[in-house]
Amino acid sequence: MRDRLLPWAGEGGKPCFLSTDNPNSYVSRLADNLEAVQLGMAKDLLEYVEETDLDGCSVPVHTAKLLCAALRDVLRIAKSRGDRLPQPEHSDEDDGVAEADAVTDREISR
Repeated sequence: MRDRLLPWAGEGGKPCFLSTDNPNSYVSRLADNLEAVQLGMAKDLLEYVEETDLDGCSVPVHTAKLLCAALRDVLRIAKSRGDRLPQPEHSDEDDGVAEADAVTDREISR
């Protein structure tokens, strides 16, 4: 059984995990639905920023904060889905992947 990183944070912003092999459990489906909402919001925000005429002006701070939050959500979803993929056998090439995973884990935890 693998722990699934859920798309929401627990107390103090700590990651929440679900331990189940049942992808159809209530919490698994809830997490899938929330991930879909988060990805949709990120897509909509990106489209808004792309359609905004930003020539000669800076992105408003509020929009930049929303973009950061959306990117954080997308990275959490990617990490969660990647963690659920079958793991390949370890090789020397995996050392770089482990380092990248450590950086990703640290950034998602912020």
